[in-house]
Amino acid sequence: MMLKRCIGARAETALISLFNLRNTMNQKQLKLGAFLPGNGHHVAAWRHPNAQANGGINFQHYQNIAQTAERGKFDMVFLADNVAVWGWGKGTEDLTRSGQIIHFEPLTLLSALSVVTEHIGLAATASTTYNEPYHLARKFASLDHLSGGRAGWNLVTSATEAEAKNFSRDKHMEHMLRYERAKEFVDVVTSLWDSWEDDAFVRDKESGVYFDSDKLHVPNHKGEHFSVLGPLNIARPPQGYPVIIQAGSSLDGKNLAAQTAEAIFTAQQTLTEAQAFYIDVKQRVAKYGRNPNDVKIMPGVFPVIGSTEQEALEKYEELQELIHPSVGLALLSGLVGGIDLSKYPLDEPLPDLPETNFHKSRLQLITDLAQREKLTIRQLYLRIAGARGHRTIIGTPEQIADKLEEWFINDGADGYNIMPPYLPDGLNEFVDLVIPELQRRGLFRTEYEGTTLRENLGLPRPTNKFTKVKKAELVGALI
Repeated sequence: MMLKRCIGARAETALISLFNLRNTMNQKQLKLGAFLPGNGHHVAAWRHPNAQANGGINFQHYQNIAQTAERGKFDMVFLADNVAVWGWGKGTEDLTRSGQIIHFEPLTLLSALSVVTEHIGLAATASTTYNEPYHLARKFASLDHLSGGRAGWNLVTSATEAEAKNFSRDKHMEHMLRYERAKEFVDVVTSLWDSWEDDAFVRDKESGVYFDSDKLHVPNHKGEHFSVLGPLNIARPPQGYPVIIQAGSSLDGKNLAAQTAEAIFTAQQTLTEAQAFYIDVKQRVAKYGRNPNDVKIMPGVFPVIGSTEQEALEKYEELQELIHPSVGLALLSGLVGGIDLSKYPLDEPLPDLPETNFHKSRLQLITDLAQREKLTIRQLYLRIAGARGHRTIIGTPEQIADKLEEWFINDGADGYNIMPPYLPDGLNEFVDLVIPELQRRGLFRTEYEGTTLRENLGLPRPTNKFTKVKKAELVGALI
């Protein structure tokens, strides 16, 4: 048994060394997502004089920023989502000051954006806790067809009690159970996407045959959480599967990502933390028999850009001064699991917090940050008001490029999910000032490599799982 463990450890180390060597031999380039909430990421973004205050429900605004991201050659635009009013029931009743409580349903919006963009990927969050596999598989397959192969699904398990109460439940499903359901959910969705082989639809007008029945596969899934017959009533997506993204950084989240994800949105504050997460996830990917290069790790980054460092700092402080204490407290209360922090003194340290059924990794990140920097509650909500626990970088375009490059070349990231402070200016500045600097250093593309999101991310197209089974059975019969 000890010998097997040693051999396994050596094989795993060899695999990780191999992908590092391959990346060194080839000119590796950053992957970039543009994370675009309607008016920007800062909690007070909507109050900025140049922000689009109604951005969450303004299609012309979204068209403009999606086209800006495409002009910058971003891999994808990304829309987060939850199925409740954000901030509801988080220990503060004053939601009247929040500018992030309403927004378009993301798949509807991305379908519209697919018509006014040509190359950029279109990714959105959809919960495995508050959706059914057939609905979700059909919607993302439709988006992939509408966009010519540019869809991406950010797989989440949801987080809040408010969401549960919108779906006939008194409380949110337990953390481990959510991830067990999520794994089965992905299995069902991918089986539904594989219902039809790529060339199943012959549409032969002469013979009257519309599809080849040998190339139809009925999943007939029966599991612990789902019973789904199938097949899906839309053809296999152009990408095989839309790109699967995952955002959990807990142990359960990392294991799910290692088995299913092709991109991971994550949050780390230091290079050491980022490197630890990076190698941990890549090793988990290898354990599941997958190529570590086929999973792109993309931490969130909140950049504040100025012509000088002082100008960037002033721009940041201008946003910070727009934060109302009730909004800052609501944000922090939500990120630590919905615990009401309003009853604690603002200028005292964060109290010891109980275990949460919320995002466990984000709670750990927030409490680690508070302890490491010895922050009071007020200082902590100010600290996370922009990036919500993601990395904040303030400086000139060159300084920001330096810091992005540092993590990238030192195995802390394969790319980044860029979080503009307010929109549209924050994205315009990144595209016009930082992207050219990254291109000058050879770290980022000057033209798209392909027509699909998979091609641009450098990801393989999945083989139809039913076709693989057929081939295996045929080989077995011949033997």
